Amino acid sequence: MPVLCMFYGIIVRMYKEIGGKHNMPHIHVEYSGQEAVIALDGTVLEGKLPKAQMKLVDAWMEIHKDDLAANWTLLSNGEQFFRIDPLK
Repeated sequence: MPVLCMFYGIIVRMYKEIGGKHNMPHIHVEYSGQEAVIALDGTVLEGKLPKAQMKLVDAWMEIHKDDLAANWTLLSNGEQFFRIDPLK
């Protein structure tokens, strides 16, 4: 699964899911063995992260919402994704 970004121990991934169980654009986030699937609108679809890390992911998603949408489109069309800058 392509890694879009890593920051503060958080790994963010996105991949093409033809016929997957989540029917909306989303990312997969992992932190210290915990995982969450988060829609690009910020809705947690599955799993959970510690509160502090979730706030960091929310902030990162807000800053990079256009990049996330562009990557979703690229991957959906079978094209190469691009990395997104980490939260600083």
